[in-house]
Amino acid sequence: AAAVLVRENDPQAELFILQRGMAMSYVLLDDGSRQILRFLYAGDMLAVSALVYRDSPETVVALTDCTVCSFDRSAMTGLVTDHPRLSALIMVMNQMEKVALTDRLAALGRTSAKARIAALLLEMRNRMRMRDRAMGNSFTLGLTQEEIGDATGLTAVHVNRMLRQLEEDGLIRREMGRVTLLNEVQLAQAANYIDRFDGLDLRWLPPAR
Repeated sequence: AAAVLVRENDPQAELFILQRGMAMSYVLLDDGSRQILRFLYAGDMLAVSALVYRDSPETVVALTDCTVCSFDRSAMTGLVTDHPRLSALIMVMNQMEKVALTDRLAALGRTSAKARIAALLLEMRNRMRMRDRAMGNSFTLGLTQEEIGDATGLTAVHVNRMLRQLEEDGLIRREMGRVTLLNEVQLAQAANYIDRFDGLDLRWLPPAR
């Protein structure tokens, strides 16, 4: 079974930085189904909700072999006081997550199944590219079709059908667990996708001490 870092509704006082690997956060709904909220990559902070909640509102689980650095939320007091730039960057990351979740919510309610899958592929590639600027249009997906479905509100069968359709449309290629984006412009149009990483403006950040 995958390693669980934080379990929904359990007491939570630690935060984590994902140093290596890939993880995800999710909630369980009343009918027992799972809604995946975020996929997490190296450099992401996990369980930030510990800053404001006693019990965790989500489960965070590793998808691959992961290395994490944990620290108690009490350490944030000194960080905010002594390292204002770092604390501001944490606020920036949280705002980026909020916008990403807003986009996902809008997609779940208003876009087609094909658009949801296309948007997820673009978002994953762009998240990975933030940490590897040399990355091209090919990447390891690292997800099952069930996991993709739980992130997009679709069944695994429907996910498989939409991936095949994107291939038939000449927008992606799948091979040995890797996905290649063949026509990024048309894929973004099909997804109604906005690259939120492209418009970042962090000039206001305080200088490092």
